[in-house]
Amino acid sequence: MRDVLRSLKEGVVQGDQERVLKAARTAVERRLDLPLMASQGLGAGMEDVGKRWNRGEMFLPEVMLSAQIFKEAMAILEPAIRAGGKTVGALGDFVIGTVSGDLHDLGKNLVAVMLETTGFRVHDLGRDVSAEDFVNALKNLGGGILGMSALLTTTMIEQKNVIHAIIETGLRAKTRIMVGGAPVSIAWAEEIGADAYAANAHQAVSIAKGLARDMRGGVPR
Repeated sequence: MRDVLRSLKEGVVQGDQERVLKAARTAVERRLDLPLMASQGLGAGMEDVGKRWNRGEMFLPEVMLSAQIFKEAMAILEPAIRAGGKTVGALGDFVIGTVSGDLHDLGKNLVAVMLETTGFRVHDLGRDVSAEDFVNALKNLGGGILGMSALLTTTMIEQKNVIHAIIETGLRAKTRIMVGGAPVSIAWAEEIGADAYAANAHQAVSIAKGLARDMRGGVPR
C-alpha cells in the first residue's frame, strides 16, 4: 500500500501523469483504503505543491499540471469511494464551498467527497460563493455544519464576513463552522469565531464528526 501512496503523492508533485494514474488504478484494483489514498496521497501531494509554489520553487504551469493530474486521478478514485460510502445523510447536513473571490476548489472537492462517503449529506455550493449564498443554504436547511475554504490571503477575510452574516441572520446557534485552506490557521479560526480548523481532508472528516455529535447533543453556542 505504501508504494501506491508514495506514487500518488510524489507523482502529483513531479507532474508525472502516467505514474499517478497507474497508481490510482492499482489502488482501486487492490481495493486499498481509497479515502486514505485520496487524502494522504493526492491531497498531500497538492499540499506540497502549494508550499513549493509559495516558496517560489514551482512555476504556474507546473502547478496547473499537478492540479490537472490530481483531477484525473480523483476521477478514477471517486466512483469507487462513493460506492463504498456509508448511508448518505446519516450524520446530518454539511454545507461547503470556497469563499467569494477564490476559484481554488481542489481541496474543497476532496473534502466534500470524503464527507459524503462518511455519511454526511453534502451541499456543495462550489467556488467563489458569496456570503449571501452561504446564508441562504443554511436558512433552507435550518442550520447545519458549514465548511469554508480559502486558498489566498486576500480571500480568507471572506470567512470572517460569512460568519458575521450568519450571526446577523440569527443562524449562529444552529450552525457549526469549520474553516480551512492554505493560509488559514487555528489562530485565524479562533480570531474570526469559527468552531474548528482543519489542516487537511482527513482531519476535516474527523472534526466534522465531532461537530455533528456536538449538534446532536444540543451544545449551545
